Amino acid sequence: MAKEFKIYLLLSVLLAFALGWFAHALYTLPPKELKQPSLVDEIRQNKKLSVVLLNSPSTYYIGASGEQGFEYDLLKAYAEHLDVALDITVANTVKEAVELSKNEQFHIISASIAKTKAREKQFYFGPSYFEVQEQLICSRKMIGTGKFPRDVEQLAGLRIMVGDETSYSETLRKLQKDGYDINATFTSEHSTEELLEMVSKNEIDCTIADSNIYLLNLRYFPEMALAFNISGREQLAWVLKKDAHDLRADMYAWFNNFSQSGKIAQLKDHYYSNAIHFDYYNTKVFYKRIETRLPKYKKYFMLAGEQYDIPWKVLAALSYQESHWNPKAQSFTGVKGLMMLTLDTAKMLGVKNRLDPQESIMGGTRHLNQMLKFVPEGVEGENRLKFALAAYNIGMGHIQDAQSLAEKMGYDKNVWSDLKKVLPLLAQKKYYKTLKFGYARGSEPIKYVEAIYEYKNILENYLESNE
Repeated sequence: MAKEFKIYLLLSVLLAFALGWFAHALYTLPPKELKQPSLVDEIRQNKKLSVVLLNSPSTYYIGASGEQGFEYDLLKAYAEHLDVALDITVANTVKEAVELSKNEQFHIISASIAKTKAREKQFYFGPSYFEVQEQLICSRKMIGTGKFPRDVEQLAGLRIMVGDETSYSETLRKLQKDGYDINATFTSEHSTEELLEMVSKNEIDCTIADSNIYLLNLRYFPEMALAFNISGREQLAWVLKKDAHDLRADMYAWFNNFSQSGKIAQLKDHYYSNAIHFDYYNTKVFYKRIETRLPKYKKYFMLAGEQYDIPWKVLAALSYQESHWNPKAQSFTGVKGLMMLTLDTAKMLGVKNRLDPQESIMGGTRHLNQMLKFVPEGVEGENRLKFALAAYNIGMGHIQDAQSLAEKMGYDKNVWSDLKKVLPLLAQKKYYKTLKFGYARGSEPIKYVEAIYEYKNILENYLESNE
């Protein structure tokens, strides 16, 4: 009994010692650090991605169909990836955007900012999304005068103005430092687009713009011309909130997938493909005919557009591509009128007089509406209209053949930017001999659709500026 008591007493002492040691250990352990939520977590929790967007055609603007712009669409896609809404603050110049980058409330600054060596010391950049070159843009009126510059040494004496705190101002200041005689003005009052307009109006001799900005604005300001490239290739990138390491890592992973999926190529195609076919003289004539010919038929385009729920400016652009708004137009194949209808198509559409402007416009719109109905269900958004316009030109059968070929070749058959890759193959025997509808000049509908969109964009901009 005494032995059992001793064992019991020993166990009690040991238990008490163990409990005391455990309590002391808990007391002396360092407090557990609470894990701070990452910036990406905060953005998702707040359901908001705060961004600064430059108000410009290459970045962000309010168009006929609402908010648009290459960088806006790219940011919108990233916000959808995060499952949050875009909270947009607009900047009117790059300098404004740079100033706003100092505000910690903004996660991303999107302003076509080039990732230069000097700026990489100043900003925390995300992934590059576009490659550009800085270009010297000068007034066309200087051509033939001996003053139109062809290299940096010929800039002496010219009136040159660029935006302050842009990569363009960096370039000019470096050239001045290197000893070149350049009379440059650095402005914080005007955007790059405004400076391009001033060049077109001959209010200044030259400015500098990125190649993509020049390309987009050439249609609106045709009296300007490219002198020469003034920089090497540069990468545009978003400026991120400082120390946003997790946001940057997430963005790189997302952008890699977005790019590999072909969506970045689709965006570039949507905003830039139709701009590369600029023709100075054709554009000048188009501007003149907007004033002299369009007013006679505008009400018919608007009525037809309202009836069939198709933007009237698309119908007007289609008609200009077909007939240059000449109601008596006729081709050697017998197609006639503002919408250039064949006799068989006109009969099918109930058009009795193809030379009657209202009948032709209504008939052509009805025909385009039919094409829209025939576009396969898998084709969505703006792609539907482009497919329908291509079918208006070449026939829906050939469009379906191109879709079939695209699918066989591993392209997305429901996206216009991919369909464009295979349409020219319809003219090659090794391809068209296997297709249901056979041979077609597949390059024609590509030029056709892109010309229509070019006219539509010019028309929208003209009417917005003059109404």
